[in-house]
Amino acid sequence: MSNDLGRFRDGTDPHASRRLAGTTVEAASRRGRGATANPDGRFERLSREAFDDGWEPVERPRLRTHVLPERASHIITRNASPDIPFDRSINPYRGCEHGCIYCFARPNHAYAGLSPGLDFETRLFTKPDAARLLERELSAPGYAPRTIALGTATDPYQPIERAHRITRSVLEVLARFRHPVGIVTKSNLVVRDIDILGAMAADRLVKVAVSVTTLDPALARRMEPRAPHPRKRLEAIERLSAAGIPVMVIVAPIIPSLNDHEIETILAEARARGAGEANHVLLRLPHELDALVSDWFAEHYPDRARHVFSLIRQARGGKVYDAAFGRRMVGQGAYAELIARRMQVARARLGYAMERVTLNADAFAAPGAQLSLF
Repeated sequence: MSNDLGRFRDGTDPHASRRLAGTTVEAASRRGRGATANPDGRFERLSREAFDDGWEPVERPRLRTHVLPERASHIITRNASPDIPFDRSINPYRGCEHGCIYCFARPNHAYAGLSPGLDFETRLFTKPDAARLLERELSAPGYAPRTIALGTATDPYQPIERAHRITRSVLEVLARFRHPVGIVTKSNLVVRDIDILGAMAADRLVKVAVSVTTLDPALARRMEPRAPHPRKRLEAIERLSAAGIPVMVIVAPIIPSLNDHEIETILAEARARGAGEANHVLLRLPHELDALVSDWFAEHYPDRARHVFSLIRQARGGKVYDAAFGRRMVGQGAYAELIARRMQVARARLGYAMERVTLNADAFAAPGAQLSLF
């Protein structure tokens, strides 16, 4: 699988008019996709650029999704990040067909020699051995259970989960081991697994975080073209909550001057449907994501781009992105503090819990472990 095109600019162009030279793909070819371009990843030694030499028209077929299996050696990924509430996670898929232009996981596709642009949402990888690997890792001598976060990079309930059912197979293993899990998704497909999640919730073994970026269908279609309609996400919150499953709503990402005016409305709608916790994340633009989002703004909101990136820099210490622990999620400065304060006030007014639900790691039991006593 090779990349289509691409070279990034050096990052000095004004964001109001910046485009990814030679890498932007015609709208007809990428209909239903989030990214506007397919630049090479940052590790590629060679780059290519498309141009019209006048000899013959360049016609591109419509981009289609390609899925390949990935043979992983392990499935639990560990981290020591001090600003997130988990130290291990599972991502059943690499790449995500939801196509969210703002997804901070896009740059990870460069490690596979692919573009963080359109490749990220059209060149997907599954981990078909995930359940088997998980069972092996949970059964290892000395394994100490702590909450596993499911879907921290790419959505575990993206469209291909309907056919591959890898996320469900992972949940089945976690349920058998009575292992706590936190799920992050923006898909209503999660309600398919209420039979498993409801039983786990009875023992405080699961919590689901549903991401709601906007309630505006037109904006959602541009930003996250293959993610479920915002109404479907609210319905998922309602169904999960009705089944006794703790639900957090995540207003993420908050994009200055684009969806930040919706914070209170999103929180109110989610609370009315049973969400008990709420959180937010300010737009993050690591590595190639800066240029990809700039290109997207140049096409969809060219008149707002300069103002949006000005506010982003205000919240990122004068830079487009600040990766420092404690600041990367929420930013700093006046704008970031205003967003945090609005979240705090709305949560208190709407009756959201101020403390997070703590999951139960004491119930963990490897199937057949009792036999070791005899």
